[in-house]
Amino acid sequence: MEKTHDKAWKNCLAVIKDNVSLQSFKTWFEPIVPLKLKNKILTIQVPSQFFYEWLEEHYITLLKKIIQKELGTGGRLEYSIIMDNAQQNNKPYSIKIPTTDKKAIKNPSLNMPLDLNQNTIRNPFIIPGLKKVVVDSQLNPNYSFDNFIEGDCNRLARSAGFAVANKPGGTAFNPLLVYGDVGLGKTHLANAIGIEIKKNYPNKTVLYVSSEKFTHQFIDAVRNNTQNDFVHFYQMIDVLIIDDVQFFAGKEKTQDVFFHIFNHLHQNGKQLVLTSDKPPVELQGMEQRLLSRFKWGLSADLQAPDLETRIAVLNKKMYADGIELPKEVVEYLAYSITTNIRELEGALISLIAQSSLNKKAITLDLAKQMIDKFVKNTAREVSIDYIQKVVCDYFSLPLELMKSKTRKREVVQARQIAMYFSKNLTKSSLATIGMHCGGKDHATVLHACRTVNNLMETDKRFRVYVNDIEKKINLS
Repeated sequence: MEKTHDKAWKNCLAVIKDNVSLQSFKTWFEPIVPLKLKNKILTIQVPSQFFYEWLEEHYITLLKKIIQKELGTGGRLEYSIIMDNAQQNNKPYSIKIPTTDKKAIKNPSLNMPLDLNQNTIRNPFIIPGLKKVVVDSQLNPNYSFDNFIEGDCNRLARSAGFAVANKPGGTAFNPLLVYGDVGLGKTHLANAIGIEIKKNYPNKTVLYVSSEKFTHQFIDAVRNNTQNDFVHFYQMIDVLIIDDVQFFAGKEKTQDVFFHIFNHLHQNGKQLVLTSDKPPVELQGMEQRLLSRFKWGLSADLQAPDLETRIAVLNKKMYADGIELPKEVVEYLAYSITTNIRELEGALISLIAQSSLNKKAITLDLAKQMIDKFVKNTAREVSIDYIQKVVCDYFSLPLELMKSKTRKREVVQARQIAMYFSKNLTKSSLATIGMHCGGKDHATVLHACRTVNNLMETDKRFRVYVNDIEKKINLS
């Protein structure tokens, strides 16, 4: 024979099912267990304190109406929350929420003492001692849109990130996956999105977490038998930012739990922002169902910064730190380190430290000495940009003139020498070299290389030019 509390809750569920999505019903109502019905008070057991908080915040109005319809005007709910320490003495910690008391409904957690010693959700992002759950977003305030330099290399990703920040969960960019090599600004952009959302929507819960930390938390939850608490915590987040998702590779259980968290957040209009070192199609060791979801939104890449962007990054860093450097030093740094923003900023810091410790003025010579050591450590490849700068400096030509369409003999000769060294000293294709030299095609580059080789054999003065330039490039 069906008990009265089971029947009452079964009737409530029938109405709830018609008023919420199927996923929400399965997540937030199926796990509830009715315990007893006495004096028009229905006691229901929920898996965790977070579970209770979520129901109270999102479904209390619905629950109030349904309970009063089922039990009459004096009907009330009592929540029984399972605590780990309560499992030992079979005395679940209960919170009474009378559905007719508006104050209690609005903020029942005022009646809920928080025992900091109890073994409940020990999530490192929860600020302890607060009556209401507050999540520390873990965002780095230094990584904002204000100090993220935009260039051709990152314009798509930055624009998409800014759109997400202004309308989280309301754009087609969900999830937004930003990918690129190390040191190109993935973490910076991810944090910038979170910071902007917090500024635009102070009441939204934003969380930035690395994939490694997420994995370690999940392992702890499995060890402590608190997986439900772990999942419920992450399902509360409005904007979830996961950095370096490629480290989920090969971790089947972690991928499985993230899959379900991803589904819940996405179906409820929450925003997901992910970063990776590769696009989804190149990620190895990931479940196909997860990869397919990564492709639902937008995958935007961050490329190696161009020369103008590198100079802008250095100028921004100097301005922020109140530092002034000679223009030629800044250009030398930008020409020398071409593939990594982090290394570029590191070189600037090293140069300033060298100057300060040795009490020397920052000059081009000091920069060359420092970069020589720094570059050897980072195994830098000579860039087309730097070759062009050395050639232009040698012939006292402006760089813009070399990249122009002019056919003046001295400019053509300098351009050909730059093409010659670019082919011999870089891994760039002929088409790429031509593009850097005023939009020339690969045939023009080949012709330039043949011309330089011929002139070196027949013109002693020209051979001196080429040898001098080669020495300057090799000193870089």
